[in-house]
Amino acid sequence: MTEQTERSLAEQPPDTGRLPHAAPADGVAPAGGAGPGDGPATAQGTTVQATTAGAPALPHTAPPPLAEPRPLGEPRTWPRDFTHRLTAPLPGVRALARIAREGKLRPSPEKLAEIQQLPFAPGPMPAAGTTTLALTWAGHASWVIRIGGLTVLTDPVWSRKILGTPARVTPVGVRWEDLPPVDAVVISHNHYDHLDAPTLKRLPRHTPLLLPAGLAPWARRRGFTQVTDLDWWEAVELPAPGGPVRFDFVPAHHWSKRTLTDTCRSLWGGWLLTAPDGRRIHFAGDTGYGHWFEEIGRRYPGIDLALLPIGAYDPRWMLRPVHTDPEEAVKACQDLGARALAPMHWSTFLLSGEPPLEPLHRVRTAWAATGRPREDLWDLPVGASRVLDGG
Repeated sequence: MTEQTERSLAEQPPDTGRLPHAAPADGVAPAGGAGPGDGPATAQGTTVQATTAGAPALPHTAPPPLAEPRPLGEPRTWPRDFTHRLTAPLPGVRALARIAREGKLRPSPEKLAEIQQLPFAPGPMPAAGTTTLALTWAGHASWVIRIGGLTVLTDPVWSRKILGTPARVTPVGVRWEDLPPVDAVVISHNHYDHLDAPTLKRLPRHTPLLLPAGLAPWARRRGFTQVTDLDWWEAVELPAPGGPVRFDFVPAHHWSKRTLTDTCRSLWGGWLLTAPDGRRIHFAGDTGYGHWFEEIGRRYPGIDLALLPIGAYDPRWMLRPVHTDPEEAVKACQDLGARALAPMHWSTFLLSGEPPLEPLHRVRTAWAATGRPREDLWDLPVGASRVLDGG
């Protein structure tokens, strides 16, 4: 959460303590929200109603069939906003006043010395053929994913500074000039630390952009010609040398906002990337912990690797609904049924009050407590790469 976001939240009504209703599990917009011809993305599912007590019990039924891929670049008509998809109230004026009093959205001065110890180990990206599935962490939520012969960027932020936030504390892990040609970009939501206009301006305007519902106009205004925005549980396929690569847009516990007047006007979520041989990566984007992880795992069994956020979580009373802490990230990995976890969303921008190195220590401890193999925790330094076996 940036300072710009904090300022914009002041426009929100006071926290009422009531939880807005959750979206249907089939991802269909409410009546009147979708445009003509925008039918359900999947077979009808069971409506999931969120409660203030936590995740609802999910029925143990067979998952609905996956959605048929939608056409790339398809024009869509969306609801005016997606507030009905929130799973927690947005902070109100009283929350902002408390933050201002407590001053806890930055680490203490004595803890800032830990910045010098943040892991940074840039190296050459691995050679990637059509059967290779490899990842390189550029920092924050920015990954270079090689899949099916494609190079895909997630939430690319190559800028040194984003609006309202101090400059990044580790350099970008991959120099822009060292990137192979980019075949696609996936965006999780429109917050400035995930949707960085200066970075996207570096791309050829014909680069395919895969976006949450409602963000296509933003991209088209900037000259991009291959733009596709999706609802939850919808998918597209991109042709690739190794066979088609599938991209499914899936729910997350978060929200969206870039200006004072566009709260939740576009959707937010994560992405499931499926290689031609069936291997799967879940990129969570930015999210709190909640019931969606179990539902994603139910619909997409056999996830090989989950890229999950572990930072920007303190103070918990404010950030719990939208940012997982390290222990919640490990639990989310288990809910997803994912074999391995790659932590992200830490060690790059200081967006909250925890000490810079604390997320790493806590995620290692939480992972060890599960008894799962140590090699399945991909706690990479910024700039490092790893290849997923099985290809």
